[in-house]
Amino acid sequence: MNVFPDFGAVTGADGLTEAIGAMFTIVLIAAVLTLLISAIAWAISSSTGNPYTAQKARIGVFVALGTAALAGAAVAWTNFLIAVGDTL
Repeated sequence: MNVFPDFGAVTGADGLTEAIGAMFTIVLIAAVLTLLISAIAWAISSSTGNPYTAQKARIGVFVALGTAALAGAAVAWTNFLIAVGDTL
């Protein structure tokens, strides 16, 4: 009995790559906007002496940075998996 992989199974990889790329672009844009808004809020609340708002804005900055880093890593991971899937 001979069992071979179906090499034509990854025919939609180009469409999948475009869809995932568009989704990650939207996530990165949202993360950068969140980063800007949180950084501005952090600066204003720190200068006016509002520690509670400064703490929340600082958390927003760190969450936005983490989101941007994970989205960037997910792009590389997805490209790697699609490349590996083409060679199977």
